Order: sequence, then structure tokens, then C-alpha cells
Amino acid sequence: MATEESLEDRRDVPVKFFAAVLFSRGFDLEGCLYSELEEKFGEIDFSGEDHPFDLTGYYNDEMGSGIKRRIVSFAGLGPAEDLPAKKSLSSTIEKRFADKRGRRVNIDPGYIDYFKVVLASFKEAPQKIYLCKGIFADMVLLFQDGDFISLPWTFPDIKSGLYMGDFATMREKYKGDRRKIQK
Repeated sequence: MATEESLEDRRDVPVKFFAAVLFSRGFDLEGCLYSELEEKFGEIDFSGEDHPFDLTGYYNDEMGSGIKRRIVSFAGLGPAEDLPAKKSLSSTIEKRFADKRGRRVNIDPGYIDYFKVVLASFKEAPQKIYLCKGIFADMVLLFQDGDFISLPWTFPDIKSGLYMGDFATMREKYKGDRRKIQK
């Protein structure tokens, strides 16, 4: 059984935050969104390639066809418990860029550490862990035996492998940042 003293001695394990960004055809991601993301989440230290988000039509009614996804990560590390606040901020940003049809951009913040990739979500599901204020944590990838592996509920586009290079790059940045703070 843990004692109060042993709990006080525990330190937070830092994580690397990123955003999985869906955006409508014609939305200027870098021109419109990057400065907003950097203001709210910190300097962008990685920006992946755009990939078609076409393995599901889930967002088509709201965002139209030709949706793409890009993964961006933010410099430095922070505590995992900041994830709900980042999800709330992302919702505010999405509303700012919405038009009469709905959202033109969908920002799913998440984090990566040595072992996993986690996304924040407002949607409840059996595998998701409730955090607070209607926000859930959804572990979408595990890092095992030198590779990321998907889980039964992993989104089809992430499961397809399109972003594995992005996550590998972010994991290396995470490892480098962890080494810096352990010195």
C-alpha cells in the first residue's frame, strides 16, 4: 500500500504533445492555423505530410470531400494531465474557423511517450478513459518491439500506416527531450 510520503515523492512523467489535424479542401493550414496553434500549444517543432482522409466519410457532411490530415508536434514536454485543457482549447480554435456548414478544421490533440500514442476525444467509447469535462483519452497506438502497433479501435487512416513515420520522428524528439531533462 502506498503511503502519503511515497506519493509526494513521485514525479510527473512528461509527454510530448501533438495535434492530429483534419482540414477541409482549400483551408490554408499553415497560413491560418499554425500561428493559432503555436500561441495556444507552443512552437511547432514537426509538421508531417498531408494525407487524404478518405477511409471513412464520417466528417464529409460537415467538412465536405477532399479532407486531409496532418500531424504536427510541439516543442518541449509537459504533464499528461494538460491533455483535457488542450482539447478544450482546440475546440475553441475549431469554432473560430467554422463557417455556416460547420467546422473547416478538426484538431485532435494528443501525446506520445515511450510506450504509446494517445488522442483526446469528446466521444465516449468502450476503450476510452474518461478524464474530465466530457473529455476522454483514447490510446490509439502502442510502441512494442521497436514498432508502433495499432489496436482494434485505432482509426483506419492511422492503422493504415500513413503516419507511422511521423510518430517515429516525434518519438525520437520525445526521447531527446527526456534525455535533456534527466541530465
